[in-house]
Amino acid sequence: MDDAKQLPASDTRTARVTGEEALAMHAEGRPGKLEIRLTKPLITARDLSLAYSPGVAEPCLHIHRDPKLAYDYTAKGNFVAVVSNGTAVLGLGNLGALASKPVMEGKVALFKRFADVDGIDLCVDTEDVDAFVNSVRYLGPSFGGINLEDIKAPECFVIEQRLRELMDIPVFHDDQHGTAIVAAAGLINAIHLTGRDIKTTRLVINGAGAASIACAELVKAMGMRPENVILCDTKGVIYRGRQEGMNQWKSAHATTTDARTLTQALDGADVFFGLSVKGALTPEMLRAMAPSPILFAMANPDPEITPDEARAARPDCIIATGRSDYPNQVNNVLGFPFIFRGALDVRASTINDAMKIAAAEALAMLAREDVPEEVAGAGAGMSLRFGPEYIIPNAFDPRLISRVSPAVAKAAMDSGVARKPLLDLQRYARDLANRLDATVGALEAIAEAVRQNPKRVVFAEGEEEKVIRAAIAFRNAGYGTPVLVGREDRINAVAAALGIPMPDGIEIHNARLSDSNRRYAEFLYAKRQREGFLLRDCQRLVNQDRNVFGACMVAMGDADAIVTGSTRSYSVALEGINMAIDPIPGRVVFGVSIIVSRRAGTVLVADTAIHERPDAETLAGIARGSAAAARRLGLEPRVAFLSFSTFGDPRGTIPGSIRDAVKLLIERGADFEFDGEMSADVALDPGLRTSLYPFCRLTGPANVLIMPGLHAAHILTRSVPRLTSSTVIGPLLTGLSHSAQIVPMQAGVNQMLDVACLAAHAAALK
Repeated sequence: MDDAKQLPASDTRTARVTGEEALAMHAEGRPGKLEIRLTKPLITARDLSLAYSPGVAEPCLHIHRDPKLAYDYTAKGNFVAVVSNGTAVLGLGNLGALASKPVMEGKVALFKRFADVDGIDLCVDTEDVDAFVNSVRYLGPSFGGINLEDIKAPECFVIEQRLRELMDIPVFHDDQHGTAIVAAAGLINAIHLTGRDIKTTRLVINGAGAASIACAELVKAMGMRPENVILCDTKGVIYRGRQEGMNQWKSAHATTTDARTLTQALDGADVFFGLSVKGALTPEMLRAMAPSPILFAMANPDPEITPDEARAARPDCIIATGRSDYPNQVNNVLGFPFIFRGALDVRASTINDAMKIAAAEALAMLAREDVPEEVAGAGAGMSLRFGPEYIIPNAFDPRLISRVSPAVAKAAMDSGVARKPLLDLQRYARDLANRLDATVGALEAIAEAVRQNPKRVVFAEGEEEKVIRAAIAFRNAGYGTPVLVGREDRINAVAAALGIPMPDGIEIHNARLSDSNRRYAEFLYAKRQREGFLLRDCQRLVNQDRNVFGACMVAMGDADAIVTGSTRSYSVALEGINMAIDPIPGRVVFGVSIIVSRRAGTVLVADTAIHERPDAETLAGIARGSAAAARRLGLEPRVAFLSFSTFGDPRGTIPGSIRDAVKLLIERGADFEFDGEMSADVALDPGLRTSLYPFCRLTGPANVLIMPGLHAAHILTRSVPRLTSSTVIGPLLTGLSHSAQIVPMQAGVNQMLDVACLAAHAAALK
C-alpha cells in the first residue's frame, strides 16, 4: 500500500514522525509541498515576447490546426491531474476536499520524485457523482492523464468508468488499481516459488472495497478462473443469490459456493488477500489452508495477521503486508508513477488491463534479478534476494522506471491505445534510467538501511534547541538511539520551553558527572601523553569539551558515531574529534560535499573541509576516497581534477601537482575514470571536451570534482545553493577510523538529521 497511507494521525508507532514534526515540515518556508518552476528563461523583454505576447500566438494557431501538437508545444504530455473529493482520505474517512489537499500534494510529489511526471492537485468540493464527473471531464485539454485518489466506494467505480468513457486520456484510480498491480506482481512470484498454476489456484479476498474489487478483476484478467475467486465482506462470503449488502460490483464477483463465512472459504484455499482489518485472519484459519499458503495481509497500519503470527502457525507460508517494516511490502509507489510514465510517453488514450498486467509482470521479473548494492544495503536484516521474503521489488530500486515504464508502453502499443509508438524500446529504457538522479534513491536506501540496523549516535551539543529537535527526530525516524551530551536539567528545560515532550529512548550524558570520565581520560592520556598532554589535561578536556567526551565515547565503543558543529567552527570541532579518533591507516581524511542539482544531477566535490593546498599524494587519496563515496551513492564515478588551467593552458604552478596526482592514479591502476587538469566547464560539458579535447579519458560529464585547494572548494559549495536551486549536503568527513560528522553552524534540524543518518550508516560500514 502507498507509504503515505499507512497511519491515521493518532497512531505514530510506524509513522517515524511526530504530529508536531509533520506540521512543522508542511508549514516551514513556503507552505505546502509544491511550487511552479519555469522551464524556459524569462529574463529579457525578448524572452517575454517569445513566451507570451506576441510569440505565444504561433503555437496557439498550430495547435488549433492540429490538436496533437499540444504535446509538442506545451507541458500536456508530462502533466497529470491528481483529483479527489476527500471522501476516503487515508484511513481517516470523509474529511472533505480541502482536508485532502496535503495528501494530493504528496501524491504529486511522488509522481515527480519517482518518475519525473509533473502534476497538480485538484480538490473537487462535491460528493455528487454527476457534478464531480462534469468538473473533471472538461479538464482534458490541460492534462496527459488523470489520477483519481481517495474517493470512497462505490462512487469511485462509477466516476472512473464514466471518465474513462468521456475522456481520451488515461484515467486511473490508484486506490483500486495500484494496490492490485503490486499485489499481482507478488502473487506471480509466490505462485512461481510454490509451484502453482494460476489457472488452478484458489484465492479468497477479504474486503469488498475499491482495492479488493480491483484485485479480483486483475487476477481474473491474468488467467485465474472466476470460480476459484471468493470475495468476502463484513457479512461473509459474496455468493450467488445473496441479497444483503450487495451492489452491482459485488454481484459481478459473486460465486457459486456452499461457503458462507471467511473460515469456510479459506478451507483448502491457496491464497489469501486481505484488504480489511487487523486480526481478520486467525492462526486457525491459516492452518486450514492448502500447503505453502500465500498471504497478502494488506490492512494498514496493522495487517490481518502479522508475519510472526503467520509463520508460527504455518512455517511454510509466504506473506506480504502493506508495511515497510516487514518483508514484501505492497507499496503503491512501485506502480502508479511508472505506469503513468509509460502511458504518457506513448500518449496512450487509456490504461487498460494489458498495461496493468505488463506492469505487474515487469515488477515480478525485477524481483528475480540481482539487487544493486546500494539497494541491498537498505535490507539489513531482511533478505533482498529472490525468495519467500523477497517477491516484490524494493521501492528504492533505481531500475523500476526503466523496467516498468517500457513494459507499460509496449503493452499500450501492442493493444492499440498508443498514439505515439516508440521505435526503440531499448533506447527508451536507457533514457529513462538517466532521467532520474540515482543519488536520491541511494540516500533513501541508506536511511532504510539505518532503520534496519539502528545505531547509537552522539549529539555532542545536546543543550541546543535544534540539536534536541534533531535528536528527537532521529529517534522517531527509527535510526537508533540518540545520545545527548549536556546537563539533564538544562536539556529538559529547553525541551519544555519548546513544548516538546522528551520521548523514551533518548540518553543524556553529563560529561562532568559521567561514570566514564576516568576511563575516557586514561584512554585519551594513553594516546596523547607524548604530545605534551598531562593526565590532568586529558581529564579537563573530557570534563569540559563535549566534542572530546563524545569522540571518546565513540572511540571506546560506547557509541557508534558522533555529530557536532552547530556551536563551533568546523576546524575547532574537528580538533576535538581528532583528539580521540585517528585516521584509517593509509587513508586521507577529507571532506566531501554532495551537490544535488536539478540540471546536473548529483556531483561530489572534495576536499571541502581540511586540506588548504593538497599535494599530489593527497589529491590522489582524495580522488580514491571520493570515487568510493560516489559508488556508495549509486554513481559510477567520473573524476575530474579541477583547475584554472585545462591540460596546460594557461600555464601555472598549481596544475603541476594535479598532473602528478593523475600520474599516481595511473601507476596504481585506479578502477574509475579520471583526468585533469581541467576547468569546471570542460569537466561538466562532454560536448566541449569532444570538440576541443578528444583525448580526455572521461566518457561523460564529471560527477566527482577534485578541487585544487580549500579556497576554491569553499567558494563553489557555499555559493551554489545561494545562486541556484541546488542542495548541498556536507562537507561529510571520510577517512576516520570511527564515524564522525560535523555540520555547518547554520545547519537546520533537517540537515542535522540527514548528516546523523549518514553518520550512522558509515558506522555500519566500519
